[in-house]
Amino acid sequence: MNRRQQIVRLLLRYRNSGVFSGIQFDGELPRLERVATNDNPTQFVADLEALGITFVKLGQVLSTRPDMIPPEYVAALERMQENVAPIAVAQIRAVIEEDLGVPVNKLFAWFDPEPLGCGSIAQVHRAGLHDGREVAVKVQKPDVAAQLRSDLAVLRSFASAADHLTRVGRKVRFSDWLGEFAKSLRMELDFETEASNLARFGQHLAPYPELTVPQPLWDLCGRRVLTMELVDGVRVDAIPPVRRTEQSMQPLAEALVRGYLDQIFVHGEIHADPHPGNLRVTPQGQLAIFDLGMIAHVPPRLRERLLKLLFAAVDGRGEEVADEIISISTRLEDYDEERYLRETGQMIARYAASGTMSEGHVVLEVVRIATASNLRTPPELSLLGKALLNLEGVCQALAPTLDTRRVLEKQLQHVMRARLKKSLSAANLASETMELQRLLRNGPRRLSDFLSVVAENRLQMKVTGLEESRLMENIQKVANRIAAALITAALLLSSALLMRVPSRWTLLGYPTFAILLFVVGVVIGLGLILSSLLFDRRTRARAHEERGHR
Repeated sequence: MNRRQQIVRLLLRYRNSGVFSGIQFDGELPRLERVATNDNPTQFVADLEALGITFVKLGQVLSTRPDMIPPEYVAALERMQENVAPIAVAQIRAVIEEDLGVPVNKLFAWFDPEPLGCGSIAQVHRAGLHDGREVAVKVQKPDVAAQLRSDLAVLRSFASAADHLTRVGRKVRFSDWLGEFAKSLRMELDFETEASNLARFGQHLAPYPELTVPQPLWDLCGRRVLTMELVDGVRVDAIPPVRRTEQSMQPLAEALVRGYLDQIFVHGEIHADPHPGNLRVTPQGQLAIFDLGMIAHVPPRLRERLLKLLFAAVDGRGEEVADEIISISTRLEDYDEERYLRETGQMIARYAASGTMSEGHVVLEVVRIATASNLRTPPELSLLGKALLNLEGVCQALAPTLDTRRVLEKQLQHVMRARLKKSLSAANLASETMELQRLLRNGPRRLSDFLSVVAENRLQMKVTGLEESRLMENIQKVANRIAAALITAALLLSSALLMRVPSRWTLLGYPTFAILLFVVGVVIGLGLILSSLLFDRRTRARAHEERGHR
């Protein structure tokens, strides 16, 4: 209950600040003492950090959703840092020995008690193997998983209430969004998954010698321990001027953009957080990529849609951008198509004319316009915008003069050729040949069956929009309400007539039986009214949601 009250206080404190697009409740929040409102983004970030690890991660994910929070809060959340004090090395050693089942002294020749870095979930230490190699050991802090599970259980109840009681909840579907957040957190807590991500990214980025990914040492990895190659380097936003005179950083920036676009559109994986803290320039002149715990996977069909969308945006074709967004989104009850098409077209025209707006800003602005027009976009679209925005920030830190749009447009053409080449692989051609063979084999028979049905006048058409069970259920609900309304009217009328009949038992000067009938009638009537106000609106909102093409 104390945790719930802390969260409610946070919601109430920022209820007028525009966070979550200004949540306005149709119902009531739990009653608490009066809480003063606040509209300070920096204080909002501090309040999230004070609530602990779950809300630090929540704030980082919220920074990818400009459709839910105002721009100034997005900027404040992007600057959120996990300033966490390190825990005792004895606890770290205990986790390693419990997870790997071997004493630390046998696993490593030496283990540095001073951490290289410390986050809310894990702590990283330098260590040495018995063969002389140096490694970085990432160890999950004890009791982190239990704290996350407890907080997520509380947040699920709030998300469910927001979906039912708020307009923005019906637009965004907080429960679905929180489910994706919980899934990504579970993946981040599983260091074996991160080890697989490191190995896979290393393979996918092998064509780019400018990029490197530290590889895991599988024998020294577990669910809470990740041992990987030690890669030293300097953050991309802290490169000294002398280093820039010795080495041009533009090839590194270009390779990063090209490699990430390949990763997204060829391999279907989005690492939405390539911020300066996760990228370092090594003494060998390479760009090292770290922290691949949270990776979103994009299905092939959605990947193709996102690629076409980005192509259309780069070419300034606003109508095609709008059409692609509509095809992958869900149209809600009050969807305003005219507004959406107009504002999207205007925004893409400004982007094509200005030459200064970044592609990440364009994608996130499209998401914001869609949400304002009651069009629910897939979460992968926001992640794409966030990844592109972060890439642009890193490129500005590495090579401020780099023309990111030119690199992106050139690489998208390369991605399209790679996808085409992949579609012409032996496996795909064999699959298509089998489909064509089945069509040729079954086509004549099916055509003959169709002509026979037409000739015998047995052709029928079924309308699937009106399901018999759903229709009967709705008719039964209407009949129940009519019957309840008639009973209510009869009870009220009977009680009014019985008021004039003398009785030995009275209540407030009226016959007791008449009063009882009146109370029962009023209760049933109020129940009907509340049911109509609360449930009919939700049913109507769900019924008007449409998915896919217009």
